[in-house]
Amino acid sequence: MKLEVAGMSFGYTSDDVLSDVTFSAEQGDVVSIIGPNGVGKTTLLKCINRIHQPKGGVVMVDGEDILGMNPNDVAKTVEYVPQRAHVSGSTVFESVLLGRKPHMGVDVSERDLRLTGRIIEIMGLTDSSRKLVNEISGGEYQLVQIARALAQQPKVLIMDEPTSNLDLSNQGRVMKAVSGIVRDNGMCAVMVNHDINLALRYSNRFIMMSGGRIFAAGGKEIITPENIRAVYEIDADVCEFNGKSIVIPK
Repeated sequence: MKLEVAGMSFGYTSDDVLSDVTFSAEQGDVVSIIGPNGVGKTTLLKCINRIHQPKGGVVMVDGEDILGMNPNDVAKTVEYVPQRAHVSGSTVFESVLLGRKPHMGVDVSERDLRLTGRIIEIMGLTDSSRKLVNEISGGEYQLVQIARALAQQPKVLIMDEPTSNLDLSNQGRVMKAVSGIVRDNGMCAVMVNHDINLALRYSNRFIMMSGGRIFAAGGKEIITPENIRAVYEIDADVCEFNGKSIVIPK
């Protein structure tokens, strides 16, 4: 499985928000897009998922052009988890089961039900599965959104700040679950992540953005004091602790 984004540009007006964005991700990759507010991170996600139509460039998954697919094939290939979404009146189980819709026939299959139950269990939502989603907390609803996306079994999972409404324990649980499911199911994940240290713990690839362009892309070797200063305009140390890199602002 391979995601390829090449030469992407996008603008709401005559000015480009994204310019010549090019990167790739392989099967099993968890890619974190990092950078300050307003540099085009969320816009990039929406262009990959065809919510926005790029002005130029291509988005390919396994050699197929996402921009030329019909909506159902896009749903089977790429799934987007927004930072905020409309809360419906369905139960948690029904909401997660909805992720199976692109794969369903006339009726819901036993496989659909089993997979939905397993994802709900993995995300720690079993006790809430019969509750209405408008009765649960914002953090729990964020878990439901991610669970629904995982139930869809896309090739590419795209998430906009997936842990922004979660406490510390749930942040780690979600990132660990996403990493495991991506690895075990031959997918890749691309997410906006404002917490560099959370990204360093659970991601293996990084895209640093500045001014609508990719400033640097690669493994954790690109997370350096020099690059952090250039992108965020702050001074920071990058240290090693128990085999993990940690960014400490000065």
